[in-house]
Amino acid sequence: MVNQQRQPICGASWWWQWLPIMLLLAISQTTDATPPSNGDWWQRTVFYQIYPRSFMDSNGDGVGDLPGITSRLEHLKDAGIGATWLSPIFRSPMVDFGYDIADYTAIQPEYGTMEDFEALLVEAERLGIKIILDFVPNHTSDQCEWFRRSVAREHPYTDYYVWQDGRVDPNGNGTARLPPNNWQSVFYGSAWTLHPDRGQYYLHQFTAQQPDLNFRNPAVVEEMREVLRFWLRKGVAGFRIDAVNHLFEADGFPDEPETGTDRDPLSYGFTHHIYTKDLLEDYDMVYQWRALLDDWSRVHGGDARIIMTEAYANITFTMKYYHAEYDDEVDGQPRAAAGSHMPFNFLLITDLNRDSSAQDFVYTIQKWLTYMPRVGATANWVLGNHDQPRVGTRYGAERIDAIHTLLLTLPGIAVTYYGEEIGMVDNPDAISSDGGGGDSVTGASDAFIVFSRDPERTPFQWDGTANAGFSSGPTTWLPVHPNYRELNLAAQRLAERSHYKTYQALVALRAHETFRKGSIQLVPYSSSVVVYVRELAEADTFVVVINLVAGERAVDLVAVFPKLSAELSVASSGSASNYRVGDIVQADKLIVGGYDGLVLRSMPLMSRAQQNLDGKRHPTPATVWSAVKDAAVIASIIIALGSSYYGLRAPWQSVASGLAEGSLKK
Repeated sequence: MVNQQRQPICGASWWWQWLPIMLLLAISQTTDATPPSNGDWWQRTVFYQIYPRSFMDSNGDGVGDLPGITSRLEHLKDAGIGATWLSPIFRSPMVDFGYDIADYTAIQPEYGTMEDFEALLVEAERLGIKIILDFVPNHTSDQCEWFRRSVAREHPYTDYYVWQDGRVDPNGNGTARLPPNNWQSVFYGSAWTLHPDRGQYYLHQFTAQQPDLNFRNPAVVEEMREVLRFWLRKGVAGFRIDAVNHLFEADGFPDEPETGTDRDPLSYGFTHHIYTKDLLEDYDMVYQWRALLDDWSRVHGGDARIIMTEAYANITFTMKYYHAEYDDEVDGQPRAAAGSHMPFNFLLITDLNRDSSAQDFVYTIQKWLTYMPRVGATANWVLGNHDQPRVGTRYGAERIDAIHTLLLTLPGIAVTYYGEEIGMVDNPDAISSDGGGGDSVTGASDAFIVFSRDPERTPFQWDGTANAGFSSGPTTWLPVHPNYRELNLAAQRLAERSHYKTYQALVALRAHETFRKGSIQLVPYSSSVVVYVRELAEADTFVVVINLVAGERAVDLVAVFPKLSAELSVASSGSASNYRVGDIVQADKLIVGGYDGLVLRSMPLMSRAQQNLDGKRHPTPATVWSAVKDAAVIASIIIALGSSYYGLRAPWQSVASGLAEGSLKK
């Protein structure tokens, strides 16, 4: 036993006989300590984005739908997912595949009915999965009844949208009009379109078929609140708010200053968007919606309803979505307003790729953690979505497991895009020269080939049957990736090791309290190896090692983290790794295979001693400590010793303190 190698602290021989039991009791007490808080549900789970058109088709029309999603929710449960957000399912002409909403409280017919949605909620609740809806408040479809009535100047819809007369064309005949200013659409061209029936320009920061709502009109604000209440009554757990930093525009509609880097006046990069993005009113609207959701939870009970916000902005602006602190006070305390539970962190998408070094990775991760508020904020990490190339395409298919190891061991919340758990990659064949049924926003042009978002939106690859098991129909809305016969969920579930099994194991490991609440220390060990330690008092210590390159790398972890135990146990490894879970490695002589991602557990003293005694692979710490609890009976004997017990208190505390500060790592 490990304790037999120590010298007695006091001279009494009977004290030495009791020491092993006391050590075991001390260990048991620290391991079983209950954390002060387990966090709310949204802080503990993994979120999963479903793109409804591409997840599962239930009726053979080649388009995914709500009954299809319901039929496949068991997969999310199996993967360990606790919540999913659905890209828009509302009635829409589908110019931007649901992000142009005609009716916020009706289901898109090709996706199903309201009854289908309610059935999905019932099944999700049975499986313990929360449903989050994609809320698109910045704009509607031009087919929305509100817009039609606004065009006709019908009360109260006259000012539901942003209308302007435009400028007189100095080269015209005095009646010709020009757009009100130099604002551009995100999708190229002027952000203004003249409506012939109303005789005015309307603002659209995205496509001309997506007119911007006027959030300076209180009636519009109330309409959006009622939309949220409608779906809360249905039982959703929250909302992902799209393009939230575009809600407000500056009064007076001034021209925006030119960047000087893009000379095309119709390009979005031609100006600095200081009057159309990231205005203070955008944040305040999020605070108002958060207050609505908090009030709803308070009145109706149940788990917290949450807000997730999408805003491609600099990190200083993004952090303002968490909460606001004001100069005045309420009841003697600084006035504050809670905001987004999850201001989406896109840094793993926008700032890193297959060419990034270990220093780039550490800098990017630390950037978010440095800027994030110290109180009342939880980190989140978004690895992919429907607008960005897939993980295997951006980082390289060979790095999929390593990047998932990173995602699922960082502090905070992880967000996964459908199909990433099995390592799906972009399908370049999904791009057709005429935009055939795909991304109609970018349209038929050379720009479509460059900017189309179709390659990352192809059908989920369930199995090796026709259409990858996605649809029984003759065709699918986008072509399935031709690699589906080899790369599919069914095959990966049967395989001994696979992307899916690696992902699944990492999600399960993420539930460990050290990953949920522990600290992190990141170090670029070299230009190609990222290492970091996750620690929590009275809990297991883990170290994560990620090799970004093809060649093996030797790593001395003790040189970086001196408090690590000499031996480490493999808790997770990539599907192509030379290591298996449970393998023992030397902390100072670790060889990491190419593109591998390892999670290593620092081995407690008892586990290493037991391994030395019986020559077998060490049991898990939970197994060791559960046996220790039997020693509690002996504790009552010690207490019964009365005055003798009090004489032991000081040495007892010294031993426990020595273990906690010494080589015992759990």
